[in-house]
Amino acid sequence: MHVTRRGLLVGGALGGGVLVAWMLRPRHYAPPLTAGANEANFDAWLKIANDGVVTVSMPQLEMGQGITTLLPQIVAVELGADWRQIAVEPSPPSGAYPNLPLAARWAPLWKPAVEFLADEPDDWLLERWAADNRFTATADGTSIAAYELPCREAAASARAMMAMAAAQRWDTAWEECEARDGFIVRGEQRLSFAELAMEAAEFSPPDPPPLLPTPAAERPAEVFRGTATSRPRLDLPSKVDGSFLFAGDVRLPDLAFAAIRHGPIDRAELSSFDEQAAAGTPGLLGLVKGKRWIAAVATNWWAAESALGRLQASFRVTGAADSARIEESLQKALEQGEAARMTERGDGDEGMGRPTFEASYAVSPALHATLETASATARFADGRLELWIASQAPEYARKAAAKALGISDSDVVLYPMPAGGSFDRRLENDHAIEAALIARESGRPIQLVWSRWQEALAGRPRTPVAATLSAKAGGSGRIGIWRARLALPPTAQEFGNRLFRNMTSWSAIEESSGEGDVLAVEGADPPYGIANVAVDHVPVRIGLPTGRMRGNAHGYTCFFNESFVDELAAEFDREPLSYRMEMLGNDVRLAACLQRAAQLAEWGGGRDQSGQGLACHRIGEGRIAAIASASQGEGGVRVERLSAAVDIGRMVNVDIARQQIEGGLIFGITLALGAATGYEGGLPTQGRLAGLSLPRLKDCPSIDVAFIASDAEPADPGELGVAVAAPAIANALFSATGLRFRRLPLLSDGL
Repeated sequence: MHVTRRGLLVGGALGGGVLVAWMLRPRHYAPPLTAGANEANFDAWLKIANDGVVTVSMPQLEMGQGITTLLPQIVAVELGADWRQIAVEPSPPSGAYPNLPLAARWAPLWKPAVEFLADEPDDWLLERWAADNRFTATADGTSIAAYELPCREAAASARAMMAMAAAQRWDTAWEECEARDGFIVRGEQRLSFAELAMEAAEFSPPDPPPLLPTPAAERPAEVFRGTATSRPRLDLPSKVDGSFLFAGDVRLPDLAFAAIRHGPIDRAELSSFDEQAAAGTPGLLGLVKGKRWIAAVATNWWAAESALGRLQASFRVTGAADSARIEESLQKALEQGEAARMTERGDGDEGMGRPTFEASYAVSPALHATLETASATARFADGRLELWIASQAPEYARKAAAKALGISDSDVVLYPMPAGGSFDRRLENDHAIEAALIARESGRPIQLVWSRWQEALAGRPRTPVAATLSAKAGGSGRIGIWRARLALPPTAQEFGNRLFRNMTSWSAIEESSGEGDVLAVEGADPPYGIANVAVDHVPVRIGLPTGRMRGNAHGYTCFFNESFVDELAAEFDREPLSYRMEMLGNDVRLAACLQRAAQLAEWGGGRDQSGQGLACHRIGEGRIAAIASASQGEGGVRVERLSAAVDIGRMVNVDIARQQIEGGLIFGITLALGAATGYEGGLPTQGRLAGLSLPRLKDCPSIDVAFIASDAEPADPGELGVAVAAPAIANALFSATGLRFRRLPLLSDGL
């Protein structure tokens, strides 16, 4: 059931104005974009200066995925602007930018009172909740789905208003004018945006906005790898010359620097420390104690970190995470635990009886390993907090900091900063709370930066999983019944409790205990045309807080599914490609990806130690097939090549899409071969990048990506490569060595 309300955004007053969003009742927001003396606001999304520069508002976190180019590109195309005059400005949290598709996807996490009124992006309850809560979170590849239409509508309105201003000068109908390369044109007449912007802001936009017949799009056949793009990334020049600012680059008058020590996971309390031992540290300004952490503040970060090293802080720990107990809990739950049915197709697993084939798989906890560790700059004065931070959920970081200080949300100003990598790590808000408290106790602005060890210790890893897949198949290997049983914590529910209800990690675990978690098993329902499918989640308490990571559940469910299909193909002596193709009559687009990947990789059948392995997957409307080529030599097994064919519908920017697929494949290689940690006494066994077996440049295979042209709605490319890399490599290793690896990371137990 969908009860919809059309949102109306009215802006355009010279130098500012008021945004009014109408749903159930009028809502008023301060203009997110601040127009200068020589600028005019056009809606919440853009402003145009009298020098012709078009500045686009950015409510999403730039963390390397290129969103600060994609949304401005959509605006530029719809507006008819010159790309050389496009700028971007991060926007503060505002109800003018609700991420409705993500709010709908995450409805099981924020738990609306009436679920059927909040499970689709156009449901009125969801619209109201997302606007009221300034829900602009950047996650799950929803940016284009959420913001393409609002960007187009804002740009179309501005284009029409400038056409009206030009038409008034020319004494003609505005509909006879068109926008082209930063000019309004009618025959031989032309006026630049710079000349028209101030006048145009006085006109009322047409309703509905006059959208162009076709949205922003690039055809893959027209954009080749390595060739210059007509719309280069806006963030690229400053990242190359080092002037691009991250949270750790902020400098304020009288700024001090803070380092921190956290207790072991999960329920640690600071018990003792030797303050005198740190007292003589040059540059040390003081210590700040939290209940579960201690921070040092100094004139430079290294002095603060050195002081902490001398403190010899110790913690009392309750329920310390331990890998042996975690694995034992997962295995016991897998074998004996009560399951919740998450997905059922046909008759589910009724009639399974004794499976024809069954295999078990496991996944270890994995660390995000972002280049930039948790960093935040905070200034607290006169009862108000200013916070410079990279956050995927900025409004919730703002609320968490306000609650920690006991002040009103309105007394916290958050300045959005880009992230030096995130992979969903910046959905957590611990460092925002800590920076706020340290700034208050220090009485001066501070910059908190976690060390690499603290990032490993206090970060929430991707959840460990144990799974058993079973199939009932006929003599030719045709699968009649498929069952997946996954034992893992309700990891998405835990995350939701932390984010939306500001719970501690242990309270979040307690609150979600025993719940089946549909987001924790996403992708476990295979894309194949199997009549009867059952997916069960066995929720487990493991004493380790877990969080979201790039690819999320697809990062392990695709590994389970595609490894299992490959094993079935071997069991029934079937060629792996044709075996999959036979089951994909229900998904022609995915079948086309498989065929194209096979051509790209010169697929040889994956047998006779050819070292080739394939995998395919579907996330939403995005599809991918990948073939890995591996060889065995004196140095062990090496992945030499990854060939991927991708269908992500209409592409706004082919170059960025390629970067995202390639980056996802590299991230997938990282999770396939490393990034894992164990836990002993609540401490991670790996705390340095050097210990995570991350691929170096010399270890990276050659990567070929082919895009399949499609007019379907755009799908996110960022997660697809993460999902398929591990199973493709695992299947390639089986082809090369004859050994089947069923645990991530692969080669955990040697070769």
